[in-house]
Amino acid sequence: MEHRILAPTGALGAGFDLTGFSRGVALRPHVIACDAGSTDSGPSALGSGRPKLSDAAVARDLRHLLRARADLGVPLIIGSCGTSGRDDAVDHLAGLVRDLCRADGLRARLGRVYADQPADRLTRLWDEGRIRALPHAPAVTRETFADGHVVAMMGAEPIEALLEDGCEVILAGRASDTALFAALPHLRGADPGPTWHAAKTIECGAACAVPPSANGLFAYVRDDHFDVTVLHPGARLTARSVAAHTLYENADPFRVIEPSGVLDTAGASYEEIDDTTVRVRGSRFEPAGEYTVKLEGARLAGHQTVIVGGVRDRVVIRRLPELIDMAQGYFAAKITDVFGGRVDPADVDIDFRLYGAGAVLGAHEPDKHDPAELGVLITVTAPEQETARAVATFVAHAASHLPMPEYDGLVTTIAYPFSPPETDRGPVYEFTLNHVVTGITPTELFRSSVEAL
Repeated sequence: MEHRILAPTGALGAGFDLTGFSRGVALRPHVIACDAGSTDSGPSALGSGRPKLSDAAVARDLRHLLRARADLGVPLIIGSCGTSGRDDAVDHLAGLVRDLCRADGLRARLGRVYADQPADRLTRLWDEGRIRALPHAPAVTRETFADGHVVAMMGAEPIEALLEDGCEVILAGRASDTALFAALPHLRGADPGPTWHAAKTIECGAACAVPPSANGLFAYVRDDHFDVTVLHPGARLTARSVAAHTLYENADPFRVIEPSGVLDTAGASYEEIDDTTVRVRGSRFEPAGEYTVKLEGARLAGHQTVIVGGVRDRVVIRRLPELIDMAQGYFAAKITDVFGGRVDPADVDIDFRLYGAGAVLGAHEPDKHDPAELGVLITVTAPEQETARAVATFVAHAASHLPMPEYDGLVTTIAYPFSPPETDRGPVYEFTLNHVVTGITPTELFRSSVEAL
């Protein structure tokens, strides 16, 4: 039996080429699925509720998807609504769906599945010993669960339940990217090995194409293999580009962990059928002995003001790291002096990142750099925005005139491209959880609703 899946783009709102999309629709998929979120962009969307992409961009993509779904009479599944998968993000996207369906005269059975986790439930699970830390997870206490916003990442089963209920448009809260594409074939009894591997391959649209893009892919899931085809004119797929995608967002290139088990691609083979299609065989899925669901949490970390500058003086570049260390003591004393003890210097973080000298990897940078030019990013984070900005003003001033032992008189150490150099970022957020819930059923942490449009 063949199951055809259209993945029109890597992220709802990222856009896609209409020529390629039309090609995918013409191949008569059994389901259209699209991811709308991730933690890739950091904790802001989960903590604040503000999505990464605009309503205008999302509505543009969504209109084409809803029209194609109606023409084909197949389900449309969108997961991790609003970047974060928060309940309010699901409801907001449902509002866009209603508006677009009303404007275009479309009708559909709309299903929503929610992923928010109330603090009292999480506290109970914690007390029962059913919340387990993943590697490198932050330390938590019972109080952590009431601080910020927490979602659970659903597998395919809550989506399958809405498919069985006849839903034609499904908007899911935080969901495993692969679950969106695996749900329909899995529900129809497809082999889970090719199903989950195909889902992993197309989860980001044409990210595994040559060249990669935000456009779409098309998958044919069959009894003992799957084929994946690129849709955008001029794009190619290679065995290497498809195989490489199992490493994307995954520490192990062969084993991809899902709530219900592990996709094992160690024995998979990749065959180039032509320049646009790759056939994959040998994928296996190992059911988990215990079903687990991942938790993600984010909370307000403070308010931030940023300063961007640059240096093109080798003497300054060489001296800057030690001068910054020296200046931190001055900044702490200045905070105490300026605010008369009302602000604790320990509550204000002043961070310098020197781009061109290992800023990305920091202490883990394997190579020593001798840059001719340095970019400087200064972030000041404090409990209130007013405090962050006030501190940033004297940090910017002092940082531009750090004392250079090699030079006599006043020199400029950092040049700023903007006036004033300080820019308020507003509230900033941090992740609080990287844990799983154990000993649960696949749908226990999620709730759903259905309506006719």
